Amino acid sequence: MTEPQRRRELSDIEALKALAHPLRQQMLAWLQRHGSATSADLAVTFTADRGATSYHLRQLARFGFIEEDGARSAGRRRYWRAVPQDLRLPRRSANADIDAEVGTAAQEIARLWRERAEGHLAGFLADPDAFGDFGTAAMHSFGGTTLTAGELAEFAEEYIALLNRWRREPDQAPPGSRHITVLFNAFPTPDDGAPS
Repeated sequence: MTEPQRRRELSDIEALKALAHPLRQQMLAWLQRHGSATSADLAVTFTADRGATSYHLRQLARFGFIEEDGARSAGRRRYWRAVPQDLRLPRRSANADIDAEVGTAAQEIARLWRERAEGHLAGFLADPDAFGDFGTAAMHSFGGTTLTAGELAEFAEEYIALLNRWRREPDQAPPGSRHITVLFNAFPTPDDGAPS
């Protein structure tokens, strides 16, 4: 497996705004899943103007979400790849309020991430048999436990460590492998009035 991803706390409003753009989110996710590509490749993939994809790639690079793939780039043909990193959105807490603009941008990114994850899950659940052995091996579970706030934070870090242990770059995947979406949500259960 690969090195653990560098943890990156996103708190800079300009970086958050850059990441909150829907097409940039799609392009970054594509690069993370498939590996490096040019602006022309991504323009075709997303039926977008090549100038627009080039601009959005430069913005993602400006804020360190992607970088040029020097091994594949030649002359004016520039390939871009995602920078492996554990992106963390800012969170409000009783002890540390965050700027309203930062909070709004973080909420937009979280919404985009949630919608993508829900779309992946719905696509899989619509016909798990279509995925063959992967459909059989897949796990879809719902559960819960009782933790303190400190234990919840520790639980989340253990999950990230486990995911990092299994993480591979697209060009390091063995034959017969495919991208796997992993969803994780750990949050206090809202009271619903029902006995627990």
